[in-house]
Amino acid sequence: MSAGRLYGVGVGPGDPELLTVKAARAIAAADVIAYPSARHGDSVARRIAAPHLRDDHVEVLLQFPLTTELTEHPGGYEAALAAFYDGAAEELAAHLDAGRDVAILCEGDPLFYGSYMYFHERLAPRYETTVIPGVTAFSAAAAAAGAPLVKREDVFVALPGTLPEDVLAARLRDADAAVVMKLGRTFPKVRAAARAAGVTERGVYVERASSERERLEPLSEVEADGVPYMSLVLVPTANTARAGSRPEAPAAAAARAGSVAVVGLGPAGPEWLTPEARDALAAADELVGYGPYLARVPERPGQRRHASDNRVEAERARHALELAAGGARVAVVSSGDPGIFAMASAVLEQVEAGNGRFAAVDVRVVPGLSAMQAAASRVGAPLGHDFCVISLSDRLKPWDAIERRLDAAGAADFALALYNPASRSRREQLARAREVLLRHRAADTPVVVARAVGAPEESVTVTTLAELDLEAVDMRTLLIVGSSMTRVLAGGDGTPPRVYTPRSYPAS
Repeated sequence: MSAGRLYGVGVGPGDPELLTVKAARAIAAADVIAYPSARHGDSVARRIAAPHLRDDHVEVLLQFPLTTELTEHPGGYEAALAAFYDGAAEELAAHLDAGRDVAILCEGDPLFYGSYMYFHERLAPRYETTVIPGVTAFSAAAAAAGAPLVKREDVFVALPGTLPEDVLAARLRDADAAVVMKLGRTFPKVRAAARAAGVTERGVYVERASSERERLEPLSEVEADGVPYMSLVLVPTANTARAGSRPEAPAAAAARAGSVAVVGLGPAGPEWLTPEARDALAAADELVGYGPYLARVPERPGQRRHASDNRVEAERARHALELAAGGARVAVVSSGDPGIFAMASAVLEQVEAGNGRFAAVDVRVVPGLSAMQAAASRVGAPLGHDFCVISLSDRLKPWDAIERRLDAAGAADFALALYNPASRSRREQLARAREVLLRHRAADTPVVVARAVGAPEESVTVTTLAELDLEAVDMRTLLIVGSSMTRVLAGGDGTPPRVYTPRSYPAS
């Protein structure tokens, strides 16, 4: 006698009409119907499939010994469940060995957080198996909420509410859209994580999606008491309006307070972008910035871009504030960190110059990985002790001020990070800066020459103050000049040298 076939049947989220034709056919044809249930014995999966059950079906109730309560099993919760699955699988195997086809019903999709998958792991290697997918709970929830989940290049994540709160917050912050399942007792933690990730206002709570007991609420309005396990939280893409919402009238848009987020993109590609920065960019109506920096931000429908030259920081900042004063959510982009020789100061300067005109505009700075941090990381820890950051550009400050600061930093024995060391038209300043530093530093002081860190054309070399090739330095280069304590460790087998400044300093 040949063995029977195993069917893993997804019965959908709750509405019997969402059961697929293929699932209905498999249920009707099977000899044995198995379905899971908690200890109360009421199986949602069986209720969904009931119209397709025959009187002569052999029914097997797979009653879990526990759900979230404590157990006296010596191996704990996981071991108790494993023992249950082992025993139930062998009960079903007896039917399969007798030549009976067995259909295991599973709410939603059997291989998406479904109980069926644990039987699949135990039985599929031994028997011919067919898995029939089902409509997932989050698909039904999104349809009920009228909330498109993802668009274009959006990244969607599915998360269990059982994760630690900080992990949930980080994953929610990093994704364009998400669903959090397995709520019940985890709901207060999930809601706190959504708040920490800044996605509460987008969140939609959906309970028992597609069933006659379906319930939808904004996440911010749900009370923690009484949230069942069969519920979830949707965080739809920020890249769309909710279904049924009306476009905001111009007068209403102008009446609401606008905002400016000055966003640090990091020194290069998307891997340097923080989740907070990604969220700020996604939430903006208007993007303002230097053209090449704007090009690093993925395009989103509905957003407008305002690119300008790199030498018009004040005009760019004022334009952003004017857009925000009209009610827009504006993101001003900066390379690296916006608070280091970048747009955050320019925006705040224009707020002050506005004499109260921009008082209602909410301005916040979203930090980014700085160029000096990225450059330092490539060689080790040259900024491991006290250090000083100086821009050699004399476009916005006189050279004599730069020279005084270089002289003071050199005398104080700081390691230095030098921004804007040279440009096509500004070549002599770097030579003069080296002369100043050589008054206080030995000729063999280590110098890190970091160009285009993070970009495909990245180049990082370690040289000395005396041997620094001035002609190889341009505006895409950042220099790190060591202190008297900075050390260079030779690399081996072709690996580059490592540079670090010890955290201790000798007494004078």
